[in-house]
Amino acid sequence: MNDTLFEPELPEWGKSIAVFDLETTGLDLAEARIVTACAVELDANGNIVGRDLEWLADPGIEIPEVAANVHGVTTEMARANGRPAAEVVGEIVTTIRGYLERGIPVVAYNAPYDFTILFHEAVRHGIEPIENPTPVIDPLVLDKHFDRYRSGKRRLENAAEQYGVALTDAHNATADAVAAGRVAQAIFAKYPMPLDVKELHDAQVLWSKEQDLSFAEFMLKKDPNFKTNVGWPLKPH
Repeated sequence: MNDTLFEPELPEWGKSIAVFDLETTGLDLAEARIVTACAVELDANGNIVGRDLEWLADPGIEIPEVAANVHGVTTEMARANGRPAAEVVGEIVTTIRGYLERGIPVVAYNAPYDFTILFHEAVRHGIEPIENPTPVIDPLVLDKHFDRYRSGKRRLENAAEQYGVALTDAHNATADAVAAGRVAQAIFAKYPMPLDVKELHDAQVLWSKEQDLSFAEFMLKKDPNFKTNVGWPLKPH
């Protein structure tokens, strides 16, 4: 008898993924500036492959205290140790575009936040933006779809706990990016996945829209003026 524990099988495209996370100056997708970022590849075991790419930028504006309290980078730290924002944004865009052109799915938790801010930052600095990022995987969309009736919050730390993923330094770009990738791989192993990752990308466009509209319906009962902004993995710009 084989006593080896059963290891759930990942789809082939889930054995090599990229992960992407930004920490920024705020929540406004058009105005927020990148402070720190991570974009790395993970193998089938969720371990970083190759270079650990993390950036620290001087965003060129004051970092609000509320944002610094989240990610730990103050205006003074960014000015002293951060590189010029245009250089950092250009390198992030090049790195992400390289993954996508190689067909490596890029995992980002709440993808419209990271991809939309990156889009506006690229335009701001005269860099060709990534107009139609694909294939993208968003563990938040997947979790809401496959486990839609679970109560409680759906932040990354909640999803990490739900899927047995360690997250010891939340709001550090690398820690968040890697945890998001491992949550995604746990979801790939738990639920049926298409053979073609492009099918999953396209499905998430629909699932995200359904989720946004459902949330809007809920919110409109409380606030008749509530407006939703449908779009995945990029919000309209």
